[in-house]
Formats: sequence, C-alpha cells, structure tokens
Amino acid sequence: MLAGFVLLLVLTAVDGEKVCSHQDVLNHLNLTRHNELYSLTRPVLDFRQPTNVTLDILLYAILEVRENDQTFVPYFWKFMRWDNQYISWNQSDFCGIEKIYVPTEMLWKPDFTIEEMIAKDRAPPSPLLTIFSNGTVLVQNDQVLIITCRMHVHKFPFDTQSCNISFKSFIHSVEEMKVFCSTSSKEVTKESRELMRTQYEWLFQNMTVTSKIVNTFGFDQDLIIFTIYMKRRSILYIVNFLLPILFFLCLDLASFLISDGGGEKLSFKVTVLLAITVLQLILNDILPSSSNRIPLIAVYCIGVFTLMLLSLLETILVMYLIRRDLAPQDSETDEGRSPREDKQGRNNFHQCGGEEKTWNDSVCVWDVFADETPAERLQTSGSQLTEESQGLEKLSEDLRVAVKTLRLLLNSRTEDGKPGYWARKTKIINKCFFVCYAVAASLFLLLLFLNWN
Repeated sequence: MLAGFVLLLVLTAVDGEKVCSHQDVLNHLNLTRHNELYSLTRPVLDFRQPTNVTLDILLYAILEVRENDQTFVPYFWKFMRWDNQYISWNQSDFCGIEKIYVPTEMLWKPDFTIEEMIAKDRAPPSPLLTIFSNGTVLVQNDQVLIITCRMHVHKFPFDTQSCNISFKSFIHSVEEMKVFCSTSSKEVTKESRELMRTQYEWLFQNMTVTSKIVNTFGFDQDLIIFTIYMKRRSILYIVNFLLPILFFLCLDLASFLISDGGGEKLSFKVTVLLAITVLQLILNDILPSSSNRIPLIAVYCIGVFTLMLLSLLETILVMYLIRRDLAPQDSETDEGRSPREDKQGRNNFHQCGGEEKTWNDSVCVWDVFADETPAERLQTSGSQLTEESQGLEKLSEDLRVAVKTLRLLLNSRTEDGKPGYWARKTKIINKCFFVCYAVAASLFLLLLFLNWN
C-alpha cells in the first residue's frame, strides 16, 4: 500500500513537469515571416496613440577626424526600445521564458536617419532583435559612420572640437512617434569612457544629449542630438612642428654672431628661410581651407617667416655697404667716403704734386744757366744725364711707394686701426636691428601663446 502511494506521487510529479521552447511562444503569438500584422504598420491598437521610442548610443571608438575634409568617423553602439502592443505572453505559461530572439525583418522598426551622415554605414546590422514578454522590443546595432563636422581650427593644435550626431524619423511626425533618451549626459559620458577602445589622436571629454522639436516639410518631428566633445593631443605637433620653427628662429638670432665679411651668413639665413617654407607647405595640407578665422599656427608661421625675411634683407644691406667700403678706387667708393676723408685725400694729392714740381724746376735750372764750351758742355751733359737718371729712378721708386700706400689706404683703411666709414655704420645698424629683432620676436611669441591658452 505504501509502495503504491509513493509510485503514484512520482508519476504525478513526472506528469506535472512541462517542456517549453521559444517556438511555443512564436506559435502562441502567430509570429512568422509572412504575418504582415507585425511588420507593415506601427504596432499600436489605436492609430491616434503615438509609439514611444527610446534611443541611446554609447561611443566605442574615435576612428578618424579629417580636418581638411571636415569629417568625423565615430564607432558607436545604438540601442532602440519601443512597445509592440500586439505582442505579450504570460511567462508562467511558457516555463518562465522572459524573452525571445527573432530576425529583424519580422517586426516593424523605427525609421531613423542621421542628419550629418554623408556615407553609408560600414558596419553590418544586427540580424536579430529581442522581444520581451511585456511587448518591449530591443534592437542593438553598432555603426561606423562618416559624418560632417564643422571644425574650428583657430587654436590648432590646442583645439577642442564638438561633433553632432542627430537622429530623427524619416516620415513620422511627433503625433505618430515620440523619441526619448533614457540616459542623462553624465551617465552616457561615464559609460562611454568605460567602453572606449581607441581615440586616435584625440582625448574624449564628454557627451551631451539634447532633444528638441523641429519642423520639417510642414510637420513637427522629434530630434535627438548627441554632441561629442574631444580635445586634440597636441604633444606630437609641439615636438614635430612648433619647436622646430622656434629653434629656427633662435638660429636666425644666433646668426648675428657670424661675420658679415663673407657670404656664409647670407647663405645660412636663406637655408633657414627655406626650411620654414617647407613646414608651411606641410601645414597647408592639414588645415581646412574653409576656416572663417586664420589659425593661430598660421599666424605663428607667417610671423616667424616675416621676421626672418627682414633679417635676411638687413644682412643683404649690410653686405652691400661693406662692399662699398672695400671697393678699390671706383665711383661707388668715392661716393661712399665721408667729406672729411675726401678733403684729406685731395690735400695729400696736392702735396705730392708740389714736390714733383719742385724737382722738375731744379732740373730745368741746368738748362738755363749752363754757359760752357762744347767739350765742357758735353762733359757737363754727361754728368747731368747721370744725375737726372738717378733722380728719375728715385722719383719712380717714390711713386711706386706712394701708389702702394694709397692702394692700401683705399682698400682696407685699417692701417691706423680705424675701420672704414661704412664699416662703422654697419656695426651700428647690426646692433640696432638685433635689439629691435629680439624685442619684436619676444613680444610676438608672448602674445601668440597667450591667445593659444
């Protein structure tokens, strides 16, 4: 008797166990690929009732930011939730099944578009969606988009950019479909930071969520805007661009220690100027041409280039004046001499002419006062010719010494330790220009870095 009772309890327990599957739920709902009730129209029992859609995104990666094209390539996860009033089941009737997964084409889905998108989504859509027992439908997709983003590069490379991702329906008005965001700006920022995998050369700062109603084609629509703020990592541009230009400026300042006598200083300055030109060409490929304001880095390059150009012109002027001071007996040298030096040169010339005239007069005296016989005259003429020949040789030697001395005076004018007229002027020009150059460069850099910060 007892054994029979136990057997009866076991058989009852076995009969009470129920085996359930997801197909049982689908059969209960009559959810098939060909059932147009679920896929053709909005899932509401009363058409006057709007469909409430919750939309959230999480930023997964910043793949690329193209300043020249003004485009932004984000990789994000998108979550959409809405209620399907045709779907529900009692979990206890189906062994506690809470949710099922079906292909996405079996149900109606919100028709969202992204206003800033300029290229098709490169990530494949999820093939399945989730249906909960209370009728809530969840769709999760990851998207890789190319969207337009207005770049503000005035403070490049210390700039902060903000790019929008705006969602709205293609055709449904606010009376038919309302769109909400279930997370706040603080929450979506925190979750995106935890999820972030790569940020390219940028540093993700925060993300804000705003919603508004816009009037499109004569009817109102909900618009959800996700704004992504990111700051550029500027260390690479500082090391590869800003510091080299600053070093070139320092080299140009140090070039004032090079002598102006040769052409080394001029060739050095031209080389430095060409290096700045190459860096400007590289910068031109980075910055967008449609910027409303001139980027500060362009002002930085142009300012340094202008300072170096003025320094080069000053070097050319100094070398020209030194050449004038060293030119031997030409018109430029005569024009370049000071009036005091010209007067002194003329006095020296008159003194030399007076000495030559005195010597010639003494020679002529022998011709006027000689009154001898032919034999005596012949003897006297012989001695006279000998003395005259010796005098001419002495005069020739004196003239050679005078010409050599004059040439040395005209070429160097440093025999007495005193530089030439224009050489003295160039020293003053160099000192004054160096002071002005250093002061102008320091003020320019100071004001520029203050604006950058």
